[in-house]
Amino acid sequence: MKSGARTLETGLDGAVIIEPVVHGDDRGFFQELWKSSGYDVLGLPEAFLQTNVSRSSRGVLRGLHYQFRQPQGKLVSVLEGCIFDVAVDVRRGSASFGQWVAVELSADNHRQFYVPPGFAHGFLVLSDGALLHYQCTTEYAPQYDAAIAWDDPDIAVDWPQEPTAVSAKDGAAPRLRDVPAAKLPEVS
Repeated sequence: MKSGARTLETGLDGAVIIEPVVHGDDRGFFQELWKSSGYDVLGLPEAFLQTNVSRSSRGVLRGLHYQFRQPQGKLVSVLEGCIFDVAVDVRRGSASFGQWVAVELSADNHRQFYVPPGFAHGFLVLSDGALLHYQCTTEYAPQYDAAIAWDDPDIAVDWPQEPTAVSAKDGAAPRLRDVPAAKLPEVS
């Protein structure tokens, strides 16, 4: 069964914005966050192996994170609040290596963002707080966890505002050009 959702291409292969069908009335709304038989026709994976929830305050920036082995694809949704969500292609050999794309995700616009495996992911909270739900195509593997600098001038993400909080790990992340090739995922 088709979901009725539609995708918006981003210009980076595999990274797509999903506009799901939202059924609303004066009582509220109903939305399917994931349905294999509906989302597979949109080109998304048929299965996710891990689901995460994250809450952050205004101005918090998380990222840019990736796994260099067992790369994770992520389907990101915002349940409360609003974020500026970013994906950066960090796959060795990719024609779009080092390029980024971003989308504003919010509880109000109901959009979802699929960040494909081999992309670094990060977000900046634009509202008082944000509650994120994201599904991952592989399980988290801490031994393959890595990050690149959120403010890498070579990538030049156009963040809509300066973050007010960044973790020590994210603040110390290297520029993409300084990451050894062995610590970058490959194009699959």
